[in-house]
Amino acid sequence: MSLLVEVFVREPDGKRQILDVPDDVYHSGGFESWRRTVWGSEFVRSLGARFLPVLAERDLEVEAEQVPEFLSEVALLRAHLDAIAHGTEHPRAVEEHRDGIELRLRIIEESALKAVEIGGGVLIW
Repeated sequence: MSLLVEVFVREPDGKRQILDVPDDVYHSGGFESWRRTVWGSEFVRSLGARFLPVLAERDLEVEAEQVPEFLSEVALLRAHLDAIAHGTEHPRAVEEHRDGIELRLRIIEESALKAVEIGGGVLIW
């Protein structure tokens, strides 16, 4: 299983409507195990991340007004990519782990930028 990164909007009644993702778009936020081993790791928390570590406990729902701050967190993690790759659990070579984290952060960032564009939020589940 893998974590899915989705963009959503709120309906007038407050219900969340997840936008369709084209079939050819890869929207993985990492492996299910990354909830604890990467995004929820003590190392990522020590960098000051507060959104992605939520995944260790539950799905992450970033409301529209929080997306700019969420993008700042993604930028922070991208700036520490090598350290995260070394400081988190990885069954493969560190370089491969780093590449995987970088790819997932890019997917998360692209989704968040789309959310800003339409006034929506981001769901990782």
